[in-house]
Amino acid sequence: MSSLEAKTTSESVVPPLTLQNLHVYHEKAAGRLVLDPKEASLEFGEDVANALKLSKDGSKILWPQPFDDPRDPQNWSDGQKNLQLFIVTLATITPNFDVGIGVAGLFNVAKTFSTSPDRITSVTTGWSVFILGWSGIFAIMLMHRIGRLPVLFWSQLLALAFLAGCTFAPNLRTYAIMRYLTAFFSAVPQVTGLYVVSDIFPFHLQARKLGAWVMGFIVSPFLPPFAFGFLVPRAGFRWAFGIGVMYEALVVILIAAFGRETIFDRHDPSMINHLPKHSPYVKLQTLIGITGFRLAKYRTPWRELLLSPLRLIWRPHLLSIMIYEGVLFGFSIGMNLTTSLFLGEAPPLGYGFKQDTIAAIYATPNVSVILGQIIGRYLMDFIVFRSVRKNNGVYEAEVKLWMCYISLPLYVTGLVISGAAFQQKLPVVAVVMGWGIREIAVMTTTVACYSYCSDCFPRYHGEVSGLLNLFRSLGGFAVPYFQTSWARKHGAMQVFGCEAAIVAGLFLLIVPAVHRYGSLLRFWGIIQRSNGYHRSVIVENGASVEIVNCG
Repeated sequence: MSSLEAKTTSESVVPPLTLQNLHVYHEKAAGRLVLDPKEASLEFGEDVANALKLSKDGSKILWPQPFDDPRDPQNWSDGQKNLQLFIVTLATITPNFDVGIGVAGLFNVAKTFSTSPDRITSVTTGWSVFILGWSGIFAIMLMHRIGRLPVLFWSQLLALAFLAGCTFAPNLRTYAIMRYLTAFFSAVPQVTGLYVVSDIFPFHLQARKLGAWVMGFIVSPFLPPFAFGFLVPRAGFRWAFGIGVMYEALVVILIAAFGRETIFDRHDPSMINHLPKHSPYVKLQTLIGITGFRLAKYRTPWRELLLSPLRLIWRPHLLSIMIYEGVLFGFSIGMNLTTSLFLGEAPPLGYGFKQDTIAAIYATPNVSVILGQIIGRYLMDFIVFRSVRKNNGVYEAEVKLWMCYISLPLYVTGLVISGAAFQQKLPVVAVVMGWGIREIAVMTTTVACYSYCSDCFPRYHGEVSGLLNLFRSLGGFAVPYFQTSWARKHGAMQVFGCEAAIVAGLFLLIVPAVHRYGSLLRFWGIIQRSNGYHRSVIVENGASVEIVNCG
């Protein structure tokens, strides 16, 4: 769709912008935003354009438009915003970090409980990954009702308790149950981050900040095998879990001491009057959920919260991108869960390396994810702002999918090199190179997919994050069950080659189509959502259609 067609289509379904609906226009425009102040005069008229709040350098329009109130998180200082991002990123590391501890102690756990490494992977690690995806769906409902902070605090406190249970588990059954419960509660930050970023940062900074948060959950499963691979052979897996407990405790302390509630209702300005004034006592009430419980009656009803994921999941542009990201990321999870087997088992399947060597090789994905974050940050900014300049100061969400075109060749190359290295027992540098290249592609693709889906559904950041987390987890859950057995029978080259072909095939089926027709699907979605808002607000508040158009 050309920029002229997109503009015409959006004007036909989005109400004319007025001073009254500036605060929620970014939701009604869904994926098409005017960023250039000069273009705003042509799109909205001089009166509205002059009222728009701009970035500090005056070059970009702020979306969402902040309220004139210090309690609006968009008005917080840069230091406070970055502190909240830092805390939620540290918390985001915990779910996969906790799962990764089991990977680092795989052989030691199997020896302790008198079973095989394959059984430990399938009984505990695989199911822990499966559970990671489901808790986010329930968490987003609670976050809508009582706020982000109390849900984050209580989930991490419970995860801390169950992680301690893993540390002292006397048998495999107890160990498995504790790992399942740890996974369920610790996974909440993997959906909270998108909420926090969109709550406190303006649109033009969100992709950059999302990159920092995404880096947290991508790098987290690789940290324990690298850090604890040297510890476990000498001190046992319980010490590794003990250090995990210390890290989880640090996260809980940071949330309690410095965490702030970021939820802010832009649809109902009168909600500001219900917010209590800041004090230590109010902070405690907010942390444990008392404040959120009192305000829940003013927020989204349970019926809408239960139906929101179902209303979203069938949208073609969202579902297709989630499938693509789920498979691509899922193979990455599977690689992490089975690499220790490929490296540790004796030939012909593996290299027969000792635990110290395996731990050293796990430095590879940690470094490559950081490189992917740096490359992705500047490359995404270049792609987006170049497109905005060419499109007369208007942003279209589909431009972020260009990152997927760049990342796919890296991903396929990395998988093929990894398969050849494992099958032919090439020098370990080939393993390092293949794994590193692929994780850079995973990092850049994941940021692009999260950012695109979030921009298309700006009112449903939590639901989008929860569904993407579910698809990622489901994709990774299944891989350990077939990857090693398949490699034993037919060789690693066939396994990784087929995985590369699957991802490439999905890319050809999905990404170009969404890139070409995504804008049409977005504006069709705006019409559907607008109709829904008309009915909902008229029934609940008896308000006029004009008020519905305001948000």
